[in-house]
Amino acid sequence: QFLLFRIKAVVSTQSTGWAHGLMGCFDDFGTCIIAWVLPCIPFGQNMEAVGTASSCLIGGILFFVPLVDIICWIQTRGAIREQHGIEGSLISDLFAICCCPLCALV
Repeated sequence: QFLLFRIKAVVSTQSTGWAHGLMGCFDDFGTCIIAWVLPCIPFGQNMEAVGTASSCLIGGILFFVPLVDIICWIQTRGAIREQHGIEGSLISDLFAICCCPLCALV
């Protein structure tokens, strides 16, 4: 039986920054493994959680569409930052996605 791991905490409890730093994706080993093996799952879950996709399945499929995935990723990170009061910008999101894309999912 395949278990899907939901992303537990997108942001820290203080809402001053992301729950996991850019290279801190191993803080939650289960989520890290899912992100490395099937990155479309946390990508879709994040999109569904903030409302940038109507379902996890649609978000997961969009992960495989070149250029659309980057646009969706930027929109999702921006929505997460806005909802939780995290400081940052489009440039910082692009940097995170380019530097370590799978860490940016977690």
